[in-house]
Amino acid sequence: MALAEDTPTLAPAQIRRTATVTVGLLMGVWVIDYVDRVMMAVALPFIGQDFALTKTEQGWLITAFSLVYLLCQIPGGILADRFGARRQLMVSLLLWSVFTALTGIAWGLASLLVIRALFGVGQGLFPGASFKAVAERTTPGVRATAAGAMLASNQLGAGVAPLIVAPLILVLGWRHTFWVTAAAGVAIGVLLWKLLPKALPAHLNGSDVVEDKGLGLGAVMRSPSVWKFAALFCATNMLGYGLITWVPSYLLEERGISLINTGVMSAIPGLVMCATVFLGGWLFDRFFHDRARLYVIPLLLITAVLLVLMLMAESAVGFTVYQTLAMGVAGLSSMGILGMPVRALPPAVIGSGMGIVNVGGQIAGVLAPVLMGFLVDRFSYSAAFGLLIATTVLGALIALIVPQRPEQFSLGTKELA
Repeated sequence: MALAEDTPTLAPAQIRRTATVTVGLLMGVWVIDYVDRVMMAVALPFIGQDFALTKTEQGWLITAFSLVYLLCQIPGGILADRFGARRQLMVSLLLWSVFTALTGIAWGLASLLVIRALFGVGQGLFPGASFKAVAERTTPGVRATAAGAMLASNQLGAGVAPLIVAPLILVLGWRHTFWVTAAAGVAIGVLLWKLLPKALPAHLNGSDVVEDKGLGLGAVMRSPSVWKFAALFCATNMLGYGLITWVPSYLLEERGISLINTGVMSAIPGLVMCATVFLGGWLFDRFFHDRARLYVIPLLLITAVLLVLMLMAESAVGFTVYQTLAMGVAGLSSMGILGMPVRALPPAVIGSGMGIVNVGGQIAGVLAPVLMGFLVDRFSYSAAFGLLIATTVLGALIALIVPQRPEQFSLGTKELA
């Protein structure tokens, strides 16, 4: 397709700079996103003590957020596709910062449930807008790598959160800690508004392809491929949500570890997983680009074996070592699970498509905290962590039916074999 005379042209260095600045800023926001999210798990024992909450009730505090977060994924993606990423990123960040601050003034279970649900609205608008921002500001050839770097920052946030939050809770108390992190969210929002580059021209980011093919939201919603990846993301995301929510309480209550040491031991697996998400993206692109199943399924099965060994560990150190190995191996599989839809979806509908995929991941966020809390109340922490072994194996089975190559990824009603 010939370019119009008034089509803007950009130097390669400017295109690279746009992608680099965009990904760097979004990584910073995702880190804050996960710090604000994970800090509730670190604070749960203290909130539960202050308000005399059962483990099941504590699990509902996580699930209330996750349920609303889930419900906002597809609307958030549609809004991002319709209005662009920039404004929605800012609205999302400011909303969740406000409700993070309000968490610190809650007076009981009911108020916490309402505040955390509204917090879920703020954060639920963010993923679709972030994928949209990447799609608008990168070329197709580097988009999977850019998305992988952005997604790796999730685990960086999950890893540093206990290191930041545990000392703050010890010094300031859990209420003031929520206020401090809310202020950090506002600060990163100001940087995002001032520094986020303009979107690349359509002929560079590939968004002009959609008009040529006549694709749109309806095709995305009807896509079997999108929903298969949503199911896969649901099964595999149970691991992250389950461990992030309940490992701090387990180490404090069952192993008798101090709050500071709990923060350190909870941080290590997340930081290792951050590194392996980066490494896994490179391995997937380099060696398994067209063989996703061969890459993902063995990694998930190895993860399940390591979780069994984690449950059998006799010491807190042994538990953490096997948890770290399990999350590290699971991290290697992340881009095999998410890299395909990121690479295959056209930029003009990537917000909607990844919103649907992320719905699957957030169903795990709804189920894991409250189901594991129930299992702890009725049986034991071993039963709760055993649930994660089962869902990880289920993920390996679902991986047998997902597309392996971009040309197998359908945006209609028919899928290539």
